[in-house]
Amino acid sequence: MKTFDNDIQLIKYEVIREVVKLSIKGTLKKEGKNLFKVLVPGPKARTRCCIHKERAIIGERIKLVMGGDKKNKNVVEVINIACDECPIQRFTVTEACRGCLTHKCVQVCPVGAIHSINRRSYIDTNKCIECGKCRDVCPYNAISDVKRPCIRACNAGALSIDEDKKAVINNEKCIQCGACVYQCPFGAIMDKSSVVEITNLLLAAKEDKNKHVYAIVAPAISSQFTYAKIGQVVSGIKKMGFQDVIEVALGADMVAQNETSEFLENIEQLKAMTSSCCPAFVSYIKKNYPELGKYVSNTVSPMIAISKLIRNTDPLAKIVFMGPCTAKKMEINEADIKGITDYAMTFEELQAMLDAFDIDLLECEELPLNNASFYGRIFAKSGGLTEAVKHLVEAENTSLEFTPISCDGLIECDKALKLLKFNRLNGNFIEGMACSGGCIGGPASLNHGPKDKKEVDKYGQLALEKDVSDSLRVIKLDEIDLHRGKDFMSK
Repeated sequence: MKTFDNDIQLIKYEVIREVVKLSIKGTLKKEGKNLFKVLVPGPKARTRCCIHKERAIIGERIKLVMGGDKKNKNVVEVINIACDECPIQRFTVTEACRGCLTHKCVQVCPVGAIHSINRRSYIDTNKCIECGKCRDVCPYNAISDVKRPCIRACNAGALSIDEDKKAVINNEKCIQCGACVYQCPFGAIMDKSSVVEITNLLLAAKEDKNKHVYAIVAPAISSQFTYAKIGQVVSGIKKMGFQDVIEVALGADMVAQNETSEFLENIEQLKAMTSSCCPAFVSYIKKNYPELGKYVSNTVSPMIAISKLIRNTDPLAKIVFMGPCTAKKMEINEADIKGITDYAMTFEELQAMLDAFDIDLLECEELPLNNASFYGRIFAKSGGLTEAVKHLVEAENTSLEFTPISCDGLIECDKALKLLKFNRLNGNFIEGMACSGGCIGGPASLNHGPKDKKEVDKYGQLALEKDVSDSLRVIKLDEIDLHRGKDFMSK
C-alpha cells in the first residue's frame, strides 16, 4: 500500500487502479457497471453517511476516470452529489455588530437578505447570494467571511455557489490549474482522465508493430515516487508497454534556447515578455488580460517541444505526457497544437496504472533517464526557467539587460500582469507559474507536503550535460518549429 496525503487521494487512486485493471482484462464494459460495489463492498460506509451515497459518489468518480462528460470541454468537473458538506452560510453577523444607526449592510444588500432586529443585523441565508457587499461596508468588520476551500483556492475566480449551495465552475474563467481539485476537503471536484484510452493504446501496441508509444516525463518527477529511484520508475513505465521514456526536460532545454532567441530579437521593441511554459498561466492571460497577448512568448511548452522532436524522429509515434499538472490535459487539445501530444496523464494516474499492471517499482532494475541538462531539469521549480534563460542570455555576451521577475503562484502572476498592463513593471521578463513552488507544487502530485527546491537542484546536478548547448548539440533545432500559431492567444 502506498502512502497518500489523505483519503481522497487514496480513493481516487483505487478507482483509477480498478478501472485500468478491467481495461487490461477487456471487461470494463461488462464489469464496470458494478465496479462501485467492488470499491465500496459495505455493509458500512467508509467515508459518507450511508453506503448508498458513497456508492453513488464512487460511480461518478468512475465516470470521470472513463472520460467524464464529453459535452463539457472543461478538464475539471464538480461531482454534485459529493458537494454537500461545506458550511452553507458564507457570511455571518458576529457579536462585533454594534447596531449602528446607518445600517449600511442593510442598504447595500442587492437582494434584501439583511434585516435589523433590536438594532442588530441578521442575514437571511435563503436570500443571500454571497456577494460580500455587506462585509465590505461594515465599519466594525462585524461580518465574518468563511469561504469554501474550493473558492479560496481558485485565484482565477472561476468558482461560485448556486441556489442549491453546490459549487459551480465557470468554464469561461477556469484555467484548469486544478487548485480546487486538491483543496476540496470532500473530493467533490475531480479532473477527467484518459487512462482507459492510454491502457487500450498500450495493449494495441503490443500486437501492432506500427504503434510506438512514448512516455514523456515532466521534470517534476524529481519530487515524486520518493519510495523508489527514478531509474526504477523509468523501468516500470517501460514494463507497461511504452517503447521509450524521455525527459520533458530535454524539451525544456529546447524551449529555453528558443525563448532566449525570441527575447533577444524582440525585447527592444516590446520592452517586456512573459514565459509560455505554464498552460494555466497562459490561459489566465487569455481570459483576464487579452490585451497583453503580444507580450506572451510565442514558444511552445517543453511538452510540445519534446513531442515535436519525437515525431520528427518517429512518424509512427504516439506520445503520452506524465506530470503533476491538470492544465496539460487542456493544453494538448488547443487548436494550434492539437495532436502533437496525444494524451496527458498525471503522476497520480501513473501510480495507479503501475499497480494495475502489477508492477512493483522496488523490484524493477534501474534504467537511465539522462537526456537533458541541469537547466532543463530545474524547470520543475519556480524560477528554474528564469535561471535557464539568464544562463543563455549571458552566454550571448549581449549588451541587452535581462531583468526577470519570477512569479510563484497565480496571485504573484496577477500582480506582475497588472504592473505590465499599466507600464509599471520593474523588469522585462515575467516567468509565470500558476502553482505555488512551480510544477513540483502541481495539484496531481503524489504528495503535497513541503517541497524542497534543493531536491530539484540535486536532480539537475545528476545530468551529464550541465549547459543547454551541450544538451542540444546533436539536435537540429532549425528543423523543428517551436513556435505557436499566430492566433494562439485569441480565445
